[in-house]
Amino acid sequence: MAAGAATADCGGLSPEAKAGLALALAAALGVLFENIEVLRPYYDLFLGAPLTVAVGENGISKPLLLWINDGLMAIFFLLVALEIKREAVEGALSSWRQAALPVYAAVGGMAIPALIFVGIVGYDTEEAKGWAIPAATDIAFALGVLSLFGRRVPVALKTFLLALAVVDDLGAIVIIALFYTSNLSIAALSMAFLTGAGLLALNFKGVRKATPYVLLGIILWICVLKSGVHATLAGVAIGFAMPLQAGPDGKSLAKSAEHGLHGWVAWLVMPLFAFANAGVPLEGLSIELLMQPLSLAIMLGLFIGKQIGVFGFAYAAIKLKMADPPLGATTMQLYGVSLLAGIGFTMSLFIGALAYVDPEHQTLVRIGVISGSILSGVLGAMILAFAGRASTGKISAEGIGEEGASR
Repeated sequence: MAAGAATADCGGLSPEAKAGLALALAAALGVLFENIEVLRPYYDLFLGAPLTVAVGENGISKPLLLWINDGLMAIFFLLVALEIKREAVEGALSSWRQAALPVYAAVGGMAIPALIFVGIVGYDTEEAKGWAIPAATDIAFALGVLSLFGRRVPVALKTFLLALAVVDDLGAIVIIALFYTSNLSIAALSMAFLTGAGLLALNFKGVRKATPYVLLGIILWICVLKSGVHATLAGVAIGFAMPLQAGPDGKSLAKSAEHGLHGWVAWLVMPLFAFANAGVPLEGLSIELLMQPLSLAIMLGLFIGKQIGVFGFAYAAIKLKMADPPLGATTMQLYGVSLLAGIGFTMSLFIGALAYVDPEHQTLVRIGVISGSILSGVLGAMILAFAGRASTGKISAEGIGEEGASR
């Protein structure tokens, strides 16, 4: 998730680093609760606790785990949509000159991991439906690691990573809509389209109050949930429908919603998702389990595929003069950031939950995601630490060691 504008280091941990640490702590707690015998029953009880929301005789009943994955993650995707819209209209993706490099990098960062994944598990196997798992980037973790280096990393690289994450998130939205949808209900889907049209009508009529969007948004979420399309996509539709342009009071509903949701998503939604989905049983964990085709494909897709795809496509685009280099960044720093893009965690776990429902595959997904993300994060941090001390030259279309082209 593109977690808003990158902030400068102000002597302590940045907000991005704090959010990343909170996410890591929540994931670690999930692993502990799953593997400490006295805590496991409480963990299972928490995730399986039935929760029913009803109006009259009509209601929705789900275990808490599914409310987190279908409900709270819809709020996550609402924030993602708001950030994509803002960046596309007035931010780092508002012109092709600004967007070219992160777009090329994001395309490579999705395509190469998917190819590595399919190459390992095979294209005609049951595991092949998880091809999109290593294509995702967890921007909260990635930006958290990057922010630890403060001013030693050029602002242009932070902007590059944020813009890459926006394109990556947009790709994930399309992938979920096209490849992880089944058993469509035409009636529910028709109602969802009508409700979505109502949200757009609110925008075109210049409605700037949040309440009508919230009410229609809840109806849309229910319709999408019942339609067979994943319910989180309702959050995307709501975010895109909210008006970005400021009203007579000078305030933008979309920006106000983005600002208001950011803290809730960073400190509640994502940590709760991590806690609920990161519980990997460590008993019996072995190198043989890590070498299973599914876990190995995910690990190598994130660790090897992401760095090849992001760095390779970005570097080629710069050398072919198809995009401008990040101002003030060295080749080594760009490579370090490309490694950080291999931290898949939240989005990879989410897509894994859509691809497989059985516990055996889920365990292998978690092992692959966690190991690939750790390898990417640790090596990326080491490269950035080395690059901050080394006197390597700036990236340019002409060659390494020359000053980068100005924008």
